Amino acid sequence: MDVTLLGTGAPVGLPRPGCPCAACAVALGQDARAATALLVDGTLLLDLTPGAAFAAARAGHSLAGVRQVLLSHPHDGPAVEVPAGLPQPGRVPDGRELALLTGHRVRAVAMDAPGTGYAVTGPNGQRLLYLPPGAAPAGLENGNGAVESYDMVLVDVVGRPDALAKLRAVGALGPTTDVVAVHLDHDVPPGAELRRRLAAAGARAVPDGATLTVGVYEDVPDVPRRTLVLGGARSGKSVEAERRLEAFPDVLYVATGGQRGGDTEWAARVAAHRERRPGSWRTTETCDLVPLLAGDGAPLLVDCLSLWLTDVMDSVGAWDDAVWADGGERALRERVRELTEAVRASRRTVVAVSNEVGSGIVPATASGRRYRDELGRLNAAFAGECEQVVLVVAGQALVLRG
Repeated sequence: MDVTLLGTGAPVGLPRPGCPCAACAVALGQDARAATALLVDGTLLLDLTPGAAFAAARAGHSLAGVRQVLLSHPHDGPAVEVPAGLPQPGRVPDGRELALLTGHRVRAVAMDAPGTGYAVTGPNGQRLLYLPPGAAPAGLENGNGAVESYDMVLVDVVGRPDALAKLRAVGALGPTTDVVAVHLDHDVPPGAELRRRLAAAGARAVPDGATLTVGVYEDVPDVPRRTLVLGGARSGKSVEAERRLEAFPDVLYVATGGQRGGDTEWAARVAAHRERRPGSWRTTETCDLVPLLAGDGAPLLVDCLSLWLTDVMDSVGAWDDAVWADGGERALRERVRELTEAVRASRRTVVAVSNEVGSGIVPATASGRRYRDELGRLNAAFAGECEQVVLVVAGQALVLRG
């Protein structure tokens, strides 16, 4: 089963007409995208957009063989003109299945937002799932109450990464599923930054006009098992770390800062972090990271190593010069070694956050300089065990490794 993407952009396209933003300003060439529409085996058109006939011609196809046109979401603005010879577009009621004479079967999938998803099974059994913009599945069971797995999923990865999480949670999306991002808007810059963010979710983007074969393996970069995200204060490092796991279900958020009774500023920070996180994530407050890394289970997001280090330095008496010289330093080195060995041996997906403090003002106190030095050593040791290391500056992620 072949799928030609006549467009891969948001309903208003990319760049947005009249939008002066930086993302729209550089959305040129293959980064320019018409509204998303799919032509399946030349016979089924999913979503009718302005200029669909010209888009098909540019891709080397014709709409003359289309026997069914289905819409996935409400279309704002003026009505789209139906090219001559095309059947009138319609929508299939949720849960209903449509059988085409060509041997394709189309099942309507209920969404949690206005719109309809379509599960298409080709004549040879390949399956694809197409979801409308800004929506995630509300139910994936077929008529027999079972959840099907898909060879290809076309979804709004940037706008609704939790849709991928839901698909992964029920087994509809597996390690060989080709996840293609569609309905792309100006939420992220195009080009390399878009590809990097999609790769972190196990997805990819293709240019308008691309024809894909459902069921053929695509070499999408694997999601790194271990990632260290570094950055200064308010650099966006926590947001970057959370973004890397928001397309996965059952993430365990490990908060190393704990509670600070009476500290209203700290409470506000904790509340802001919780508000950002998906509702399906779980949270544990602990600095005992080694057992978590040793066990099996959901991906871990550790925020952050700098607070873990503070806790360990407290426990070994690192702030007292005499204690530090009389075994405190050795105890700290041992704790760091235990942590890095646990990271190396861990089979879980791990994303850890840490502060990069070595480029700022030299601390005025001996204890401050000791903490700065030990955090630098910890970051270097932890990074040495990670497939990917990222430095976040002013909200922009710079890949240092991987």
